[in-house]
Amino acid sequence: MKISKYLHSCLLFELDNYQLLFDPGKFSFAEGLVTPQMFADVKNIVITHIHPDHFDIDILKSIVELNKAEIITNSQVGKELEKANLKYTLLEEGTYKAGPFKLQAFPVKHELIMDNPLPQMTGFLINNKILHPVDSMEEKLFNFKGIELLIMVSMAPFANEPTISAFADELHPKQILPVHDGYAKDFFILQRYAAYKKHFDKLGIKFHEVYKVGDGISL
Repeated sequence: MKISKYLHSCLLFELDNYQLLFDPGKFSFAEGLVTPQMFADVKNIVITHIHPDHFDIDILKSIVELNKAEIITNSQVGKELEKANLKYTLLEEGTYKAGPFKLQAFPVKHELIMDNPLPQMTGFLINNKILHPVDSMEEKLFNFKGIELLIMVSMAPFANEPTISAFADELHPKQILPVHDGYAKDFFILQRYAAYKKHFDKLGIKFHEVYKVGDGISL
C-alpha cells in the first residue's frame, strides 16, 4: 500500500491500482500546488468532518466531476452535500469495503477549538493496520496501542507538541505519518519534524518526515 500526502490532511491511498482519497480540504489547494486533476483516478473520497481544512464543497465538486468518485462521510457533512446535490454514502460507525480497502469507522471527539462548536467527526482503522484518528487524541484511541501506522496531527491550534507526542508515546505505533501542517512554512515544518524524529527515535518509533506534495510512504 502506498500513502501519499498532498499537503495538510489530504492523503491518497493506493493499493492494487485502486485509489482512495481522504480530506481534500481548502488548505491543500490554497496555493495551487495541489489541483483536482491530480485525483482524476480516485474511486472513493472520505470526508472525516466539516472543518474547511478537511472539506470544501467547491473542491470536492471539481474532483467528483473528473472521476465520479463515491463520497463517504457522516451525516453533518452529508447535509452540506445534499444542498449541493452531491450523492454520498453514509458511514459513521461500522465496516465498509472500498475496493481493496477495509474501512472501520468510529466516532471520535475533535479536540477543543476556541469559540468553535465541535463538529461531528469520524475516525478510521484502515485495513486493520492504519489508525487515522483525524483531529482527536481521546483516551479510547489507546485501544489501538501498537498499531502499525498512526496518522498523527503534528501541529494545530488545539494542541502543542508535548501533548501530541505524549499521545503518540502512549499509543506507541510502529510508524508515524505526520499531517495537519498545511499552514506552516517549509523551514518550520523541517525543524519541527526533525525534533519529532529525534523524540520518537528514542522509543523505536519510525517518524516519516513527509510534507512535500505527492511524497509518501509504502506499507
